[in-house]
Amino acid sequence: MTKEYRQHGFVAPAGAADLLLIRHGESAPAIPGKSFPMKDGHGDPALHPNGEAQALRVGERLKSVPFQAIYVTTLQRTHQTAAPLVAHLGLEPRVEPDLREVYLGDWDGGEYRIRAAEGHPAFQRAKENHEWGEIPGAETTAAFSSRVRSGLFRIAKAHPDARVAVFVHGGVIAAAMAIATGVPAFTFAGASNGSFTRIVVHGDDMFVRGYNDVAHLE
Repeated sequence: MTKEYRQHGFVAPAGAADLLLIRHGESAPAIPGKSFPMKDGHGDPALHPNGEAQALRVGERLKSVPFQAIYVTTLQRTHQTAAPLVAHLGLEPRVEPDLREVYLGDWDGGEYRIRAAEGHPAFQRAKENHEWGEIPGAETTAAFSSRVRSGLFRIAKAHPDARVAVFVHGGVIAAAMAIATGVPAFTFAGASNGSFTRIVVHGDDMFVRGYNDVAHLE
């Protein structure tokens, strides 16, 4: 009999954690002259009705996945997005503070969206230099990346050989992808609201298994 060598399929290493990063649904719009509610210095808007619909679709698609745990951040939009899946699975969400969104300094509370839409020079410099610190008073890219890495590895260490749903923010997903792949920090900016990004963490290694899956939203 002729020996066959079939194509290799990815198998997570023993002890690895399979993390599904889920961006929160669309949040409330920014309005000039009116700040979002604040939480520990961060803008903390609730979900827009579109975001609530996205959260329902997230929950429906994932309700049969055997997650060991569900994580959210300190900000309410991740709690609200996770709620339908929490109801399906009966898991109590855990909070990972280090995966909260990047701190935007003087532009937090909604001002960032307005400045970005206007093409403010500091926003342009931030994009060109892959540096959040170009925004007045904002967290630096290095500091943000460091805490995102800490949060992801803390979750992975707590859940070896398990799948975990992690409801996070667009900036966090971009940072995670940059950490995993070594590309510049903003390369993966703009993951869709309600999208899935899959990262497998094993020891000090991270393997990207998917980015911006939105099949459930289309």
